[in-house]
Amino acid sequence: MIEDNTEVRQAVKVYKALGEPTRLKIALLLTEERNLCCSAIMGKLESVAGSTLSHHLKQLTDCGLLDLRKDGTYIYYSVNREMAKKYAPYLLES
Repeated sequence: MIEDNTEVRQAVKVYKALGEPTRLKIALLLTEERNLCCSAIMGKLESVAGSTLSHHLKQLTDCGLLDLRKDGTYIYYSVNREMAKKYAPYLLES
């Protein structure tokens, strides 16, 4: 049974964010390695431009799948494990 509209909207945001292959790769990377900054993520993905990566990280953060931590001028990203467990348990299987 469908819970409530808030749950449905949240699920749609998460699935929409993960529906793009690069964002799925970013989420999978961050389940393996926590607290990576943008330049570290870019180095591991290699074929993604900085501005494009920022856009992808914003999409994943806005839907609640990624948490961020600011330290000076750096922002470190990690997967919100509770959100992943609820909406995208596949990410946590590896």
